[in-house]
Amino acid sequence: MMEKKSPFLDTLFLLRKEECITIFSNIQTISKQEEQDAGEYLETEFEKERLEFLSDQVSFSKDTAVWAAKVLYHSAQLYLIRENTAKDLEKLIPEFKGTKDISSRLSADLLLRFLPQVMEGLQSADAEDPLIKMLENILLQFHYSGIGYDLDLEKINWEEELKDKTYRKLYLERIVENKAYKLAEIPFINQLLIGQFGMYKDVFWRELKTAADGN
Repeated sequence: MMEKKSPFLDTLFLLRKEECITIFSNIQTISKQEEQDAGEYLETEFEKERLEFLSDQVSFSKDTAVWAAKVLYHSAQLYLIRENTAKDLEKLIPEFKGTKDISSRLSADLLLRFLPQVMEGLQSADAEDPLIKMLENILLQFHYSGIGYDLDLEKINWEEELKDKTYRKLYLERIVENKAYKLAEIPFINQLLIGQFGMYKDVFWRELKTAADGN
């Protein structure tokens, strides 16, 4: 898999290893072989991250991971390459049509976690860019990957959303990691955070006291 390089695969490798991205001079078609290679690579990355899940019950969704990889790759390339691309946006950034479960959310997150940075770049270039709205709709579905990005999540039933203990643990940890105050102030999430920190709350997130006390 590593012998045949391609802009698509190189982008995935660089993002996962260095958290940076290369913008190529044109948007190339992704072959079925590249999709297969990407799926195999992302599965190995998923298995590495599974150690943090503290659960062996979450399976890898290869189709979802490859879909997310294509969305991220095309979004990044569209940051600079926009000539004659308007008609192809829905093809380049397809809607997710699979099952939205814990497996798909964590599989997509391997690359969708980088999407907010791309969106911030797009907003700086053109806040009215229709691509931004398309990507926001994707992050609304996979908002675990958008923690820290300003999303409208008011309609979410958080008790239902975070009922899985593995997903709940990871979600709370990322809220803390990103100091996502807007999410932390949601009463249900706030209670979970305070309960998780206990007497060590000030060590992890001193400012959270304000949200918890309602001051």
